[in-house]
This record gives sequence, C-alpha cells and structure tokens, in this order.
Amino acid sequence: MIDRPGILQSIETALGRAPVVALSGPRQCGKTTLARRLLSRDSVNYFDMEDPASLARLDEPMTALGPLEGLVVIDEVQRRPDLFPVLRVLVDREETRARFLVLGSASGELERQSSESLAGRIERIRIGGFSLAEVGADSLGQLWARGGFPRSFLAARDADSISWRDQFIQTLLERDMPQWGVRVPATALRRLWTIVAHYHGQTWNAAEAARALDVSQPTVRRYLDLLTDAQVIRQLQPHYANLKKRQVKSPKVYVRDSGLLHRLLGIDTNKALLENPKVGASWEGFALEQVLATERYEDAMFWATHQGAGIDLLLQRDGLRLGVECKRTDAPKITPSIRIALEDLGLARVVILYPGTQRYPLADNVEAVPLRELAEYPGRLFGGE
Repeated sequence: MIDRPGILQSIETALGRAPVVALSGPRQCGKTTLARRLLSRDSVNYFDMEDPASLARLDEPMTALGPLEGLVVIDEVQRRPDLFPVLRVLVDREETRARFLVLGSASGELERQSSESLAGRIERIRIGGFSLAEVGADSLGQLWARGGFPRSFLAARDADSISWRDQFIQTLLERDMPQWGVRVPATALRRLWTIVAHYHGQTWNAAEAARALDVSQPTVRRYLDLLTDAQVIRQLQPHYANLKKRQVKSPKVYVRDSGLLHRLLGIDTNKALLENPKVGASWEGFALEQVLATERYEDAMFWATHQGAGIDLLLQRDGLRLGVECKRTDAPKITPSIRIALEDLGLARVVILYPGTQRYPLADNVEAVPLRELAEYPGRLFGGE
C-alpha cells in the first residue's frame, strides 16, 4: 500500500467547502482505495454502483440517501447519472447533514451532467496514477518504465505489469467507453491512440493523422478529444505572445501515463526503452506529468516559434510565468532557445529538469534541477517561489 496523503488532504479540505465533491480520474487509478481510507465499504453510507446490492438500495434514491448523515460515498457514479438531480435536491435542503463524495471514471459526459445538475454545489478533484512524490525517488526508474497505475506499478513481475496494461487498454476501449455512450469502433480509437504515441511530445498534425486513419480532420479531433476526456491523453495548448514571430498554434500531445505509452510503442523491457528513438520524448512526457502532479499552477501551456525557440512547459502562477525544460542529458546548459523564451515571455524563473543528482544555478533565474527532487521536495521546484 502506498500512502497518498496529499490527495486525501485535498478531498477532506474540499468536503469542508462543498456539499458534493467529485473525485475523477482514469479507471483503476486508485479512486476507490482513497475513498475507503475515509469510509469503510461496509458502511451503510457506501454505495458501489457495480454492486447489485447497492443498486437495489438506490431504486428509490431519495428514500435511501435522504436520512443519511456524515460522509456518503457513491462509487462509479457514471453508471447512475440520474443521481445528480437527486443530490442537488438533497444538498439544497437545510436539514441535510450529509456530505457526498462521488467517484467516477473520467468522461466528458460525466463532467457535463454533474456541471449541469450541481452547478455551484460541487468541487472537483482530478487524479491520475502514482506520482514520483508518492512512490519516492528510489522508484523513479520503475515508475517511468511501468507508469503510475497502481496495479501496473506494484505488479510482482514486469510480465504481470505488461499484461495489466494490455488489459487496461483493451477494457477502456471495448467496454468502458461504449458504456459512456461513445459510438466509435474500438479499433479506430486504438489506432488513433497509437498514432498519438508516435507523436508523443510533438506538435499534433491532424491532417497527417486523418490521412493515416482515412477519416476527416473533424473526426480525428473528436477521437482525440474522447481520449483526452478519458484522461489518457494530454493536449498541451500553445501560448501566444504578442510578438512579431510566427508561433506554433497547434497543441502538443502526450500519452499521460508512461507505462501505457511504452505498451502502445511495443516497448517491453528497460533495454528496449533505452534503445528506442522515443526514449527522450518518453522521459520528457514523464517529467512533465510529474511537474503537473506536484506543482501549484493556474494554467499550463507550452510555447514555440517556427524559428525553433520554445519552452516545454509554461506555468502561470500568482501573476508570474515560470518555465520548465526537460532534458535527458548529464549536464544541461542554457540554450539559445531558453534565452529567447526568457526575454520574449518575461519568465520569472526557468528550471531545467534532468536525470542527475545535483541542483545548480546556470544564471540568476535559471537552475538545473534533478527530477528526483520532485519526490524529495514536492511543490518546491522553483525554490522559494
């Protein structure tokens, strides 16, 4: 068992502010385990929508939920979207003494339905698999190779981890997404997901993907958005500065979990990973996800020009622009691209994440930082910022 105190604290804080808290994320990322740390599954206040007994108890939801007090957990809530209007009625009653924690696998439809029914009454917390801060710096290599999904990361053998990831991909596309109302053939989504894996860390080319799939560009965009809603793909949007330079306007795409990326690329050993041409892109995406899992920010983007300048990750925080570059190299240096980004974007700080062990300055506002420090000092990537 790996503790996730940061997420548990976020849930408890949110429950103190809002009558309904939605904990969402990809399937099998640990939502149920977290909820059971707060409330036993044997409690009368725990409802699992994959359990026939819980479903039977909710045949009359107002009768079942109305008298309850304290924390109430509804797991796999996406299977009963009709409960959202019921929750709205309950939390609007002055006599209600319950707080509701609803768990759901990520889907665009779930977000839409909960927003429409519970506007102003719900706070959302989105989670993924284990982060480096949760598993520790000594597990960095394993986390990169296997990804952060608990059953993949904690598997007894590499072969078991690989098998679990293969089953995850198949189940998501063939069972879960159709249950969410997605009417797209699983084979088409699998092909698109694989194309994204080969574009991992690059600017997305919808026209090329459309030709490869023999579909229209709007269809490709819809497929990409479906996988983004499922939180297995990240579309990192570009930042536009008011400059007299041609700037990249298409998103960069990433497979969010490095373990799933490696399966989609057919990588099944550490040796194969290190010899693969995508090893640098894989490490960049892995580092980027660790930053986004541990750092506080209001917005996250990238910036690039057609002349070659750019910054991998641009965070907006407290009115400041903070830059992150991910370099799989032994001794990172300030590049002309970083100097241009510092000047053109007015960046307050830039850190260059790399696989080494020593943190050292490269300039007054530029530092080389080992990736492992995200485990040792989470939330302090930019030092005193």
